[in-house]
Amino acid sequence: MIVRQAFFEGRIHAGSEDAFKTYVSEILMPMWLKFPGIREVRVLYAVERDEGAPAYPMVLWTVYESREALAQALESPVRYESREATRGLMEMFEGHIHHHVFDLALQNP
Repeated sequence: MIVRQAFFEGRIHAGSEDAFKTYVSEILMPMWLKFPGIREVRVLYAVERDEGAPAYPMVLWTVYESREALAQALESPVRYESREATRGLMEMFEGHIHHHVFDLALQNP
């Protein structure tokens, strides 16, 4: 399995936390679930972090069967639609998003 994570590094604008989460659940999540080959989508919201650690108020976790499946998803029309829709989310966020791809090596049954 291949896991692609999007780390939202920065901060949600003060007072926009609920609107941010609503935008993710009502606008973006339905799009992410339509990515071809998607096996799983998780949205994580930060609760706490170590002192001095960078702030990641949100992490998007997506799972694909293979790197080929991920590549197809990244080239799909719905992915480009979601990128465009993410601009609305970024109006409530100060920072940047960076992506990391992992091979899921171990998992409990």
